[in-house]
Amino acid sequence: MENPDDLKALFVIVNAGFAEDVIETAREAGVTGATIFNARGEGHHHEMFMGITVDTEKELILSITEKAAAEKAMAAIREKAGIKTPAHSICFTMPVEKMIGITTAAPPAVE
Repeated sequence: MENPDDLKALFVIVNAGFAEDVIETAREAGVTGATIFNARGEGHHHEMFMGITVDTEKELILSITEKAAAEKAMAAIREKAGIKTPAHSICFTMPVEKMIGITTAAPPAVE
């Protein structure tokens, strides 16, 4: 990584079952990897089933990528899986100060 100031942590929260589609969209925008966490949503309205509160199942996608790829991915995710789609994606980025253990470079081509 030439300039570590260009690194961003890209967070995407989606309804359960849509993470793979969102990752594919991000990959097309230049993001090279992601980690998916299972989560549950807590909103201002709850569904009750037999007296038990049912929380919405979510998936949280985390990618560390270059700023340009993060911006391009966010625009593509908004278009294909945004808040008004069934995926109901919410995206945000945060700066990454230091990183070890991974590379943001594209993997070498297999011959």
